[in-house]
Amino acid sequence: MRRLLERLQGLGIDAVVTREPGGSTGAEIMRHLILSGAAKPLGPLAEAALFAAARADHLDATIRPALARGAWVVCDRFADSTRVYQGALGDVDPGLIAALEAVTVGDTRPDLTLILDLPAEVGLSRAAARSGSKADRFESEGLNFHRRLREAFRALAVREPERCVLIDAGAGVDTVAEAIWEAVSSRLKPPAPRRRKRR
Repeated sequence: MRRLLERLQGLGIDAVVTREPGGSTGAEIMRHLILSGAAKPLGPLAEAALFAAARADHLDATIRPALARGAWVVCDRFADSTRVYQGALGDVDPGLIAALEAVTVGDTRPDLTLILDLPAEVGLSRAAARSGSKADRFESEGLNFHRRLREAFRALAVREPERCVLIDAGAGVDTVAEAIWEAVSSRLKPPAPRRRKRR
């Protein structure tokens, strides 16, 4: 995300980086509640509702104001995560997930979704290296959960190829960053950098 932001800004694009859950004051409160695991005993439906509440605040406070001023928004996770985590894996009715998404997201939908794909074992190893013993609510789930999670995201990429691009995240950082930039530049056509006039 940092490299993508730098590249966009290098083209003179006003770009905002944000995350879910979180990205706004209210949503960050919800983030702590969700990722701490405090809401897990309430079940996937309650988690989906909490994610929807966090997303609504995030959209109203951060994403929509940025879009209104013409900025590009780069968000780490969005509504697809609720579809997959609580919908596909949590067995929450897809109709209910869609209704929550319609109310919170409405027409503010991503133009491009990059799905960073790698084996579950590698993802868990990276998460452990990053957070140590402080695994969050979802990182602490077992290997089978994460394998199913990967397959659900891969299936999403197949269902919606006009929006989703699968990126091999098992490659080196430079290779992944280039694959991301190739997808962004080919799908979204950012403007070429402005040349300074010589005096």
